[in-house]
Amino acid sequence: MTHAFDKDYWEHHWDDRTSHTVAANPYLVEETAGSTPGTALDAGCGTGAEAIWLAEQGWQVTGADISATALHAAAQQAQTARVDVTWIEADLTTWNPTERWDLVMTHYAHPSIPQLDFYRHIAQWVAPGGSLLIVGHLHGGAHHHSPEGEPQHEATVTAKDITALFDASSWRIDTALERSRTVGGTGVHSKTLRDAVVRVSSRAPR
Repeated sequence: MTHAFDKDYWEHHWDDRTSHTVAANPYLVEETAGSTPGTALDAGCGTGAEAIWLAEQGWQVTGADISATALHAAAQQAQTARVDVTWIEADLTTWNPTERWDLVMTHYAHPSIPQLDFYRHIAQWVAPGGSLLIVGHLHGGAHHHSPEGEPQHEATVTAKDITALFDASSWRIDTALERSRTVGGTGVHSKTLRDAVVRVSSRAPR
């Protein structure tokens, strides 16, 4: 089964999922531990779990997503959490913001273009001296966008694939790992995610 991962797909995807509250991705918590809060962009923020968590830590956060349905739910959850987040509806494959952020992050975002092209595109939005955090799916893990329970080939990456995008003269590789984790409790309701986690920092001075 294949998906276009276009706006219609994502509006349909989030239509019956916006009431689900999820915790922030644990890799975000790990990778920002000890960081000084600054500005951050969550590219493909969905219903905003990571953006809201980061705002709770004192960051000035912008969440951007193609789905108006997801952003509406995100804004409601941010209000409940009593944090301020700027929400922007945009097709991130063509969006060219003038702003740059200290941290650009994306968690399991699936655009209508190849994953690596997407990562290359959003890397342009990192401020000098800032960081890019990518969490993506690996082959062989459960995938919540596919009823068959497997990630599509074009929606998966490896840490090696991602790090190859970044020239050593311009970027420092801070994290490049592949991990498995279980989500959804135990028993028949649990699933195993296999993730690629990469964090790179711009070598350009602030």
